[in-house]
Amino acid sequence: MNTTIRLACGIAFLFVSQIALSCDYPSKISLVNGTTASKEEMIEAQKGVKSFVSDMEAYLACILEEEKQARDALEELSPEDEQQREGMLNKKYNAAVEEMEKVAAQFNAEVQAYKGRDNS
Repeated sequence: MNTTIRLACGIAFLFVSQIALSCDYPSKISLVNGTTASKEEMIEAQKGVKSFVSDMEAYLACILEEEKQARDALEELSPEDEQQREGMLNKKYNAAVEEMEKVAAQFNAEVQAYKGRDNS
């Protein structure tokens, strides 16, 4: 009976903690075209990229904390469950990092196009 109560409390805590944290993936940003953008548009785009990266870093911290709390709520995990949880966390984390790198690379390409236009 005691085990059933602890299990029920653990499951309830798991659901409550996920609702409380619920990490929101940052909205995708649209970048300007460096070959046609004004200086002001490039500056605004840079601010947008910085904000996106900051939001994404907060998301990464959130998913790590969310997983930590979920694991703390579970008393024991089988090695298979542990591996599955770790794999899912790694996929989410790596996808977010990849998206940040992609946005940064795209913005850098637009900056180069902007600079190349001014030097012509």
